[in-house]
Order: sequence, then C-alpha cells, then structure tokens
Amino acid sequence: MLKQLSVFVENKCGRLTGIVELLGNGGINIRAMSLADTADYGILRLIVNDPQKAADLLKKEQYTMKITEVLAIEIPDEAGALANVLRMIRDAEITIEYMYAFLGKQQQGALVTLKCDDTEKAAALLQQNHVTVVDPETVYGL
Repeated sequence: MLKQLSVFVENKCGRLTGIVELLGNGGINIRAMSLADTADYGILRLIVNDPQKAADLLKKEQYTMKITEVLAIEIPDEAGALANVLRMIRDAEITIEYMYAFLGKQQQGALVTLKCDDTEKAAALLQQNHVTVVDPETVYGL
C-alpha cells in the first residue's frame, strides 16, 4: 500500500509554506497533495518520494502528523472511467473516505488516490476487475 502523510496545519499565514520548505530543504519531492480546511486548521495530505524521511523531518519540527495507507490507481483518461471504478467499489459496499487525483510523468491514464474503509479489500477488488493498482515504488519514483 501507498504511504500518505496527513499533517495538521494551523490556518495561519506561512504555515503551509513552512511545511513545503522543510520538505524541499530535506530533499523530499511531493508527488501529490490535497489540502482540506476548517476555520482553525487544515489537513494537508501528501504523497512524497520518501514517506519515512518526510515523517521524521515533520516530527522533528513538532508537526502533528500521521501516516495512512491509501491506494493509487490508474484509470483511463476518458469520460466515465472514474464512475466505473466508483461503481465497483460501491457495489462491494466499500466506503471511500476521500480521494484526490494527480498527474504522473510516466502514466498514460489518470492517477487517483483513494482512502477506503477497507483498503486491502478495495485493492483486491480493483485488481480482480483489471483496474491498475499502482505500486508504491512507481508512485514514489514519479
């Protein structure tokens, strides 16, 4: 499974910049990211080339964060492809907690990150239905 960092970020000027500068200065490349916010804080979700090194850097600077397992899948870049995948997941009664997309340099289709209530079941289901579940090393190396 793909390792995702979820970092709690105060909604204050410069906080996001501080995190990405810290990672950049540490040699960490961001492969995908999503930021969801509330009035007081945001949750920055990151896929990076070296999740453990990034986690160590963030913890050292006392950022509150956790590592979560997610799936990266490749779907054809065509109308209806995402709906087909989501229907498969729904029909298997797997809940998608959140998702976001990103572009990969080497991929022919669209890459989508999924966080499901049962990640292993979702991965097996998708693979059985010929949906490409992208291995972590491929994503980290994009």
